[in-house]
Amino acid sequence: MRKLYRAPRSSKPGNIMDKPYFRHLYHPELENPVFVEGLPGFGNVGKIAARLLIEFTQAKPFAELYSPSFPDYVVVDNEGLCRPPRYEFHAASTEKNHFIILTGDTQPALDDLVAHYGICGEILDFIEKFGCRLVVTIGGVPTPEPKGEVYVAATSPALVADTTEKGASIYSRGRIIGATGLLLGLTKARKMKGICLLGATTGLTADREAGFSVFKFLTKILKQT
Repeated sequence: MRKLYRAPRSSKPGNIMDKPYFRHLYHPELENPVFVEGLPGFGNVGKIAARLLIEFTQAKPFAELYSPSFPDYVVVDNEGLCRPPRYEFHAASTEKNHFIILTGDTQPALDDLVAHYGICGEILDFIEKFGCRLVVTIGGVPTPEPKGEVYVAATSPALVADTTEKGASIYSRGRIIGATGLLLGLTKARKMKGICLLGATTGLTADREAGFSVFKFLTKILKQT
């Protein structure tokens, strides 16, 4: 059995945030967790699906990632309290799988390539310490008349075939932008397994129906993983 990993405590950031940093809330004990990413994007499909998975698994936030590459605003809650934008890592243990689930407020600007590569690299460095070998990224794909379709791209023909057998369609449109695509590509470069699930959406508003379709499909394939 793989030895359980305990994350080290992070140091407090300096007065000037000049690079990404992690803030650890507690140290989960996880064994070979599945990493699931769902960040804002087309129709917010990824973020919605990730939030549904967090609720379903009763995952708890255990770490936060802050970066000077995130946009220059603060998030204000219902009580008027503000904080910088961030990514949140949630941990969960179910009978079938352990999970690290990533969601967040934003992404770096699309033209800031260095920031995208840097942050995605930090994320993969972080989850590798927990023994993650399977990465699942989630996003939306713009479609004029979505009908609940789920598309897949993956790091190997076997993963594509296995996922399409369970009901997904092959995504063959050329590009997957943002962290949803870049994490998948960097995962392959690190010899890890990666799957990207894309929910069909108009992308005009937050699409809970598309997010729910991807969430249902994700839970279906993970039951057999």
